[in-house]
Amino acid sequence: MAIKKKNTVSKNTEPAKIIDGKVIANHITDEIKRLLKINNTIKPGLALILVGSNPASEIYVRMKEKKCAELGFYSVINKISEKVSEMELLAHIRAYNNSSKIHGILIQLPLPKHINERKVLEAVDFRKDVDGFHPMNAGRLLIGEKCFIPCTPAGIFELIKRYNVETSGKYAVVIGRSNIVGKPIANLLLQKTKGANCTVSITHSGTANITEFTKNADIIVAALGKPEFLKANMIKEGVVIIDVGINRIEDSNSPKGYKVVGDVDFKSCSKKASMITPVPGGVGPMTIAMLMKNTLDSALKKIYN
Repeated sequence: MAIKKKNTVSKNTEPAKIIDGKVIANHITDEIKRLLKINNTIKPGLALILVGSNPASEIYVRMKEKKCAELGFYSVINKISEKVSEMELLAHIRAYNNSSKIHGILIQLPLPKHINERKVLEAVDFRKDVDGFHPMNAGRLLIGEKCFIPCTPAGIFELIKRYNVETSGKYAVVIGRSNIVGKPIANLLLQKTKGANCTVSITHSGTANITEFTKNADIIVAALGKPEFLKANMIKEGVVIIDVGINRIEDSNSPKGYKVVGDVDFKSCSKKASMITPVPGGVGPMTIAMLMKNTLDSALKKIYN
């Protein structure tokens, strides 16, 4: 009588390959510079609207301004008092909508509580909505039409493509359902196109037993905002992990008193994953790179003619 052999799963003995967002962001920056040399009569313009004095928002805006200066873009930071009325803020947006020097408009979030965020985002001309938050762009993304894609999901998608991650027919699990990351990246991975064509599940705080989903995933995008949430016992061997989280946790060994970690327990998960993004240095650098690309595409009228 023949003896049946047990099915065995080979253990991943190699350390996970690091998906380096800094390297890919630099490649995209170089591509933008080359396109600007070819189209040397074009000077992309980006308006950055900052309401109030949130320290984190001010840092993000300065980083974007610095990148614009590096690339030779025209940029303007419009810093507005947190006491501004909604009507006044909408007037600033209309001025940029009508300016021929401005190709992209970015509203730095969050906004003060007395201002309707949705109303403000919808006031931006969708043809200058380089953040990809306008309903017109969100809707076009859903149906697979050309549009401005939110910068972080666009950056994730570029990392997946440029690292030649096999996606077609694979099972992707997104942890998080935000309009900024979770929903857009799920829609991108779902499309019938290169770097996508996945079967996609979106999990979130209301999902019962998330591990049932993550254990079967070939690709996981973690974007829920919980430090080191995804553990090694929640994943299978060989999974590709994209960590979107940026969280500060106390660290007495650090001069700052804290360290920055993602939504993934990198130490344990990197021993089972085939590829993984670090935090910092993974998805983060891609967000600004894709903002610059969206702004250039707007100036070149690549999305909306």
